Amino acid sequence: MFVTLTANPSVDRTIEVDRLIRGELHRATGARVQPGGKGINVARALVRNGLKARAVVPAGGADGDHLISLLHDYNIDVVRVPTAEPVRSNISVVEPDATVTKVNESGPHLSGAELETLCDTLMSHVADAEWVVAAGSLPPGAGEDFYADLIARLATTGAKVVVDTSGPAFRTSVKAGPALVKPNLDELEEAVGRQLDTVRDVVDAAQELRALGAGTVLASLGSKGAVLVEEAGVWCANASAEPRSSVGAGDAMLAGFLAAGGSGPQALATAVAWGAAAVSLPGSTMPGPEDVGARRVRVDPRPEWDEKVRE
Repeated sequence: MFVTLTANPSVDRTIEVDRLIRGELHRATGARVQPGGKGINVARALVRNGLKARAVVPAGGADGDHLISLLHDYNIDVVRVPTAEPVRSNISVVEPDATVTKVNESGPHLSGAELETLCDTLMSHVADAEWVVAAGSLPPGAGEDFYADLIARLATTGAKVVVDTSGPAFRTSVKAGPALVKPNLDELEEAVGRQLDTVRDVVDAAQELRALGAGTVLASLGSKGAVLVEEAGVWCANASAEPRSSVGAGDAMLAGFLAAGGSGPQALATAVAWGAAAVSLPGSTMPGPEDVGARRVRVDPRPEWDEKVRE
């Protein structure tokens, strides 16, 4: 069983337009409403591919009711934690070349009691969990040590913990010793405090995170694929994709990595295949087996260290 915690979930509306021009009226060429948040996306991808996932989400108000209804439509085992303030809404405007313009609300302010209830609820639903995924931004009211404290509590359960977040909360959580972290390039740069231009730079930064406490680092690099750094070695992987929307692609990548065992080059290949498939789909649609198919992935155990990682 995979258990995910999305501390700041959302109802996501994705609107497709031919071209986004500031200050102009636009006619949408497509639109969809989907449940949002990194942990939720991971759960959606896992269930879409026949695996069992449980999503723990704080959800208040009518928008919270809408979110829970959407999640049930995906056959996810949902554990709702009621909150006084409503779930946030996010808007993504996607152009034909997959350029995404996002407007995200900050989310509800969770009280200390609500945050404690959220953590207690998670702890009561992880007895059968192999992996616990703590992912996404933190809601107003949560301190940067929220995920770090959660990792310490989960240490007694035997479950392996994944953290996928950003900012101060990310670096603080790394020091708590998660089994896996999945930063994108921007998040990795922020964590180490410098620009990363080459594969060597990314690997060096990932090793810094491992020295701080992370077990494995899976760094997503957009169209450049991903780099996996773990005790057993370093691998790079890439796959071609016809871009339609990059929303949720990193979450699909993480889900694929976990679905394939969570370590080694084969898991990396699966991760990149799922991520590439997600990029080819509209909105934050998660790929299924028919989307991943026999997608070709190139895994290189001898990385080109000076290869550029910026798109």
